Amino acid sequence: MSELIDYKNGQFHIEGCDVESLIERFSSPLYVYSKGQILKNWREFQQYWPTPHKLCYAVKANSNLAILQLLAEHGAGFDIVSGGELQRVLMAGGKAEDIVFSGVAKSKDEIIMALEASIGCFNVESEAELERIQDIAAAMDKQAPVSLRVNPDVDAKTHPYIATGMKANKFGISMSLAKPVFLKAHSLPNINLIGADCHIGSQIMTAEPFLDAAQRMFNLVAELEKDGINLTHLDLGGGFGVAYQPEEPLDKAFYLKELVKLAENYP
Repeated sequence: MSELIDYKNGQFHIEGCDVESLIERFSSPLYVYSKGQILKNWREFQQYWPTPHKLCYAVKANSNLAILQLLAEHGAGFDIVSGGELQRVLMAGGKAEDIVFSGVAKSKDEIIMALEASIGCFNVESEAELERIQDIAAAMDKQAPVSLRVNPDVDAKTHPYIATGMKANKFGISMSLAKPVFLKAHSLPNINLIGADCHIGSQIMTAEPFLDAAQRMFNLVAELEKDGINLTHLDLGGGFGVAYQPEEPLDKAFYLKELVKLAENYP
């Protein structure tokens, strides 16, 4: 609970509003969101994340248009996983160049839609997906901005069902196999290889797994540079835990400050 969302006299309140009275007024089911809490959460990241770095909101968390509009007004980028989410972000005033298209199941129509909108980046999960985007972009006579998702083989210390960053997990390209795929992407005529990305899991409550993954990704970027591949974009994913029980939440300030320190070694 917080000062914006709390119980008063045994009644649940959001920003001073008694939820029971809201239900009486608007009926149920009723979805109520705290603008103040959303912005408070946003600023916990934003204050430690200097320009030109970009914070991207995962639209799958909540695609309510009012929430997307609020975040767009405060400079958010957006991480999407479908054509429908792309349409909602654009409808809410999000900038196409600030959109990252993630996910393992992008359809041909969704890829075409994203290329027509000139999104900022496709997060590509596999060599097969890379080839597919190349073929679609070639047919459209367009350049597709691409980041390759790498599996950094990091134990996120979370529930195994929501871990995504170990070599046993199906997501992304294995770190040991990544370099040849980057070299291939670099050679494809309709692929603009701009970055690398990773995501190690969800509900992670400590900074150490994130920093471990970041170090491995920075090392990969340095190795690729030796092969003439100069990336300008590194997406380190999300998965920040929520304290549902009496437990210590993730120290976001510590994580972001340490991440900026790491980045300083890789100009």
